[in-house]
Amino acid sequence: MSVFYSLTLIALAGLALLLLEAFDSKRALRYARDASLGLCLFVALRLLTGNLNCSSEALPSWVSPWLSFDPLAQTFVVLGLVSTALVLALLRIGESYIRQYTLGGSMSEFYAIPMIMAAAIGFMAAARDLVTVFVALELVTVSFYVLVSMARKSALCLEAGVKYLILGAMSTGVLVFGMAWIYGVCGTLEFSGIASALADPQIAKAPALLACGLMIAALGFKVAAAPFHVWVPDVYQGAPLPISAFLSVGSKAAGFVVLCRLLEGFLGAGSVVAAEVRQLLVILGGLTVLLGALPALHQSSVKRLLGFSSVSHAGFMILGLSSVAPGVTGTGLASFYLATYLPMTVLAFTVLTVMRAHEVGDDLSEIRGLSKRSPMLAFCLTVSMACLAGLPLSVGFLGKWLVLLGLAQAGQLAALVIALIAAACGFYYYFRPIVAAYSSSEEPRKAIEVSIPAAVLLVLLCAVVLVLGLYPAPLNGLLQLTGAPAAAALLR
Repeated sequence: MSVFYSLTLIALAGLALLLLEAFDSKRALRYARDASLGLCLFVALRLLTGNLNCSSEALPSWVSPWLSFDPLAQTFVVLGLVSTALVLALLRIGESYIRQYTLGGSMSEFYAIPMIMAAAIGFMAAARDLVTVFVALELVTVSFYVLVSMARKSALCLEAGVKYLILGAMSTGVLVFGMAWIYGVCGTLEFSGIASALADPQIAKAPALLACGLMIAALGFKVAAAPFHVWVPDVYQGAPLPISAFLSVGSKAAGFVVLCRLLEGFLGAGSVVAAEVRQLLVILGGLTVLLGALPALHQSSVKRLLGFSSVSHAGFMILGLSSVAPGVTGTGLASFYLATYLPMTVLAFTVLTVMRAHEVGDDLSEIRGLSKRSPMLAFCLTVSMACLAGLPLSVGFLGKWLVLLGLAQAGQLAALVIALIAAACGFYYYFRPIVAAYSSSEEPRKAIEVSIPAAVLLVLLCAVVLVLGLYPAPLNGLLQLTGAPAAAALLR
């Protein structure tokens, strides 16, 4: 079976569950819980073990001109499926508290829609032209509009949905405007054609730069890059915790795979706009890491803190994309960073979801004394925050170290200094929840019982981030797959 048909099956299963929900919501929920998680994990495991056919010959003739499951596409298909599966597991853990804020206690849409989104991320990763990218990207974005505002009994949730919708619609307009300009300049919307056109020294450079700037700005909204990140803290705070986690990892996977594809053309050999686009990425990345890290210093809500830190991490990925060091490709660094960012971020949101299910908020004042109420949650929170901060011997350190190494080898000293300042700030704001968790609480609070499914997920995520931090060799394949063999050799 090919990866195309597997993704199509996931999307059709999500649509079928949505239709079933309209007639029998209880049965739809029962099926959705198991089918959604099982299908995503099954396809991801088969792709990782090489049991899915990714060759162009396995694609139907009517889609082969628009899709190609090359190594980069396979990497992001796996990242999309794994992030979706983790979010679906989070939904099951937090279902009791999310149900209170939905109309009629409906939950099946929360399980069905992510399946459609996982398939859309996969098709987006394999897209060979901007029209296919646009259709898949908007399917992901519109689905996020629905998921963010699904808990309609919560005023914060509705506010988050409205803000996300308005700013998202504006970014879509900018993206279409950029696509129109790139078509006018290059005469094509295919990535290979764009690369060939931009390598022509006779091309009109000013309109080409305008088109590149518009598209990077539009995608900056999708990946939460500054100054297009203003929606992040409010949307993260208002959305249900599992959906905030999905925004943090799934939305970034969708945005960065498109950026990777575009930059293959914008920064290709002989591109007349390569120098300017690379400088734009450095400026955008430096601004993003700072505007994510500095506001996070003053946050008392861990959920909002994770929103700002998501912005800062997006900046590190953008700086990675700007790398031109020998053997350390920008695409490889960004893919590697996203792969390491995924498990530690979901681990942090899992801890918060378990706490919220026991009516414990995410404010630092409510986290105080967590080590007495649940030593397991306190330990998992410590591991996740330490990894996000980039503590040496953690998986989070590897991603930041490779980005900093790429900047140093590329001679981007100003960006390197800014990235170091942002990383230093991270040690302060990430360790505040750890200090609160192991501080004594002034008033007695009852213990938090961690359910078996939640405990299994917590142990699994902790094991992944700890093992990969101490033994990163399994990540070599990802760097080699996405075109950074020299960086992969550094992790042996």
